[in-house]
Amino acid sequence: MSQNAPLMPKATAVWLVENTSLTFEQIADFCKLHPLEVKGIADGEVASGIKGLDPISTAQLTREELERAQANPDHRLRVAEPKVRVPEIKKARGPRYTPVSKRQDRPNAILWLLRNHPELKDAAVMRLAGTTKHTIQQIRERTHWNSAQLAPMDPVSLGLCSQVDLDMEISRVAKDRPKAEPELGPTLLSAEASLQPEVADDEPSRSKPGVQHTADSVFGKLKALKRDEDDDV
Repeated sequence: MSQNAPLMPKATAVWLVENTSLTFEQIADFCKLHPLEVKGIADGEVASGIKGLDPISTAQLTREELERAQANPDHRLRVAEPKVRVPEIKKARGPRYTPVSKRQDRPNAILWLLRNHPELKDAAVMRLAGTTKHTIQQIRERTHWNSAQLAPMDPVSLGLCSQVDLDMEISRVAKDRPKAEPELGPTLLSAEASLQPEVADDEPSRSKPGVQHTADSVFGKLKALKRDEDDDV
């Protein structure tokens, strides 16, 4: 039935025939009926046992619209816009329906998902393979009645899900996973440290740190050594 048709169109047509001066064509157009069917209602040959339904009391037609149509036979009635919007009821998404011919391959697909994508949560595996959490737990713990015969098989190749669905679930997990911190490279040395010459570990130090050598101190040291040698002689 057309969305622009009133509820209970025949009952509405009965009321319009009995209570208005609308033409058969106007009533037929409003109720989405054939004009001959409306004529049969007026003659008592059609819908004789149906009680008329007032479209004005049910807010499907305004009185102004009805009076306008009665004054002009060429005017076509329109269903009044509902004043209350009924929210759309969304069906709860259950496990994906799996054809009977492919249900025997479903445990193999679950095993494949658990081995190749352990990061997927049970809810994602349920959506992809059309299974239950209890079955997933049995296959994971190898308590499934057919565990010895199971072989991992790609659910996409089995036709249990599409590649787009699988990629979407994997990308969703990757998006929720925290990003790893980048590894820091070696710390750069300061300009002063980089300009100092490297000293091998086994090379003896030429001078003690913090001691400054001058020409006078060196010659004084030599004179003292020579004096000691003369005294020994």
